[in-house]
Amino acid sequence: MLKRLSIKEYTEGILTGNRMILSRAITLTESNLPADKILAQEVLEAVLPHTGNSIRIGITGVPGVGKSTFIEVFGQYLTKLPKKVAVLAIDPSSPISKGSILGDKTRMEKLVNDPLAYIRPTPTSGGLGGVANKTREAMLLCEAAGFEVIIIETVGVGQSETVVHGMVDFFLLLMLAGAGDELQGIKKGIMEMADLIAITKTDSGNETQADLAKVAYQNALHLFPPNQTGWYPEVLTCSAITEKGMKEIWEVIEKHRALLIGNGYFQEKRSQQNLEWMYYFIKKSLEEKFYEHPSVDLYRKDIQQEVCEGKKLPINAAMELLNLFYQNRK
Repeated sequence: MLKRLSIKEYTEGILTGNRMILSRAITLTESNLPADKILAQEVLEAVLPHTGNSIRIGITGVPGVGKSTFIEVFGQYLTKLPKKVAVLAIDPSSPISKGSILGDKTRMEKLVNDPLAYIRPTPTSGGLGGVANKTREAMLLCEAAGFEVIIIETVGVGQSETVVHGMVDFFLLLMLAGAGDELQGIKKGIMEMADLIAITKTDSGNETQADLAKVAYQNALHLFPPNQTGWYPEVLTCSAITEKGMKEIWEVIEKHRALLIGNGYFQEKRSQQNLEWMYYFIKKSLEEKFYEHPSVDLYRKDIQQEVCEGKKLPINAAMELLNLFYQNRK
C-alpha cells in the first residue's frame, strides 16, 4: 500500500515535475472519499500560484476522424519545438459497468514515451460534453508541473461540448472530407465555437475532396455572426501520416493567443472560466448532498417506482423529493 503523502510532499513533487506524484495528485482529485477531497483542495490551493501559464487546447471531432492519431503527431511536433505537452485524454465510461477502456496510452505509443509529454487517460464517469468531472483540476496540476501546452481530447461531438469550450483557450474541431455532406455531419453550435477547423486524413488521393470540404466550411463560417474577440475562425487541411499541417495549426493557435492577449479577451476568458468552474462545483455539490440526504435516500426508491408505474407525475415526484430535502435539512 502506498504511503499517504502530505500537502508539502504533493506540492514539492508537482512543482519539481515528479510524474509519479503528479499522477497520484490527479488520482487524489478523482477520489470520492471525504478525506481525499479535503486534501485535494488543499493541494490545489498550494499550487494555484504556479498555474495559468499554459496554452489550453480542446480538441474534438466527429467519430472516426482520428483524434488520438492527430494528437500524437501534433504532440510530437510540439515536443520538438521543444515544449512540454500534457494530454488529458477523456475516455467514455460505460453507462452499464461504469468502466472505461482507457486506451489512449496504447493508441499514442510514440508520444507516451516522449520525455517531454505526459498522457493521462481519464474516464468521463458520466461527465457532460465528453469531459471528466475532474478535468479542470488535472489541468491545473499539469500546469503547476511545468507543462506549457495542455491538450484535452474529448469523446466526440455532442450537445454538451460547450463544457470543453468553457475550460480552454483554443477550440480545435477535426473534420473528415468525403464522408458525405460535410455540413450535415455536425451541429451549428459546435462550428460556432470552433477557433479552427482542421480537415484530417488529407493524403492518399484525398487531397481534392479535402480542398472542396475546406471551401465548404469557409463559406459556412462566413454565415456566422462575428466573434466578439475579433477572431475569425480558419480552416486548414492536415494529415497525421505525412505530418502535413501541424506547423500551420500551431501557428494559428499562437496567432489566436497573441490577438486575445493584445485585446484583453484572453484574461477575460480565463476569469469567466474560473467563475464557470465555481458554479459547476456548486451544482455538483448540491446534487451530491441531495442524493446523500437520509430522507431522500429513504423514500427515493418508492417514489421512483410510482413514476415508473405511471402512478405519479415525474414533476410532482421531483418536487416531493426536493421538499423532503429542504424540510429535513440539518
